[in-house]
Amino acid sequence: MKKPDMDKLKGLKLSGAMKQAVTQGRFGKDAAVALDRREQRKLDQAQGLVPFAVKLDFDLVKQIHALAQERNTGVNEVVANLLKKGLAG
Repeated sequence: MKKPDMDKLKGLKLSGAMKQAVTQGRFGKDAAVALDRREQRKLDQAQGLVPFAVKLDFDLVKQIHALAQERNTGVNEVVANLLKKGLAG
């Protein structure tokens, strides 16, 4: 293998390793304990959670985010509560 090809391969390996690395302490103390996708999926399945993707209007999404910040909860909890209230009535 030629030298430029070796350098290119090293660069690809390095950029892949950088994408996989977790930035320690990025968003608070608990951010260092990042789960990979498989672990997060297993935890979600154990809680009975199922991924459910929808497309919503931008203004509606902004309202949901604002409501989540008011209640100091996550977007998932807010959407789940809104859906439960909407389906009950």
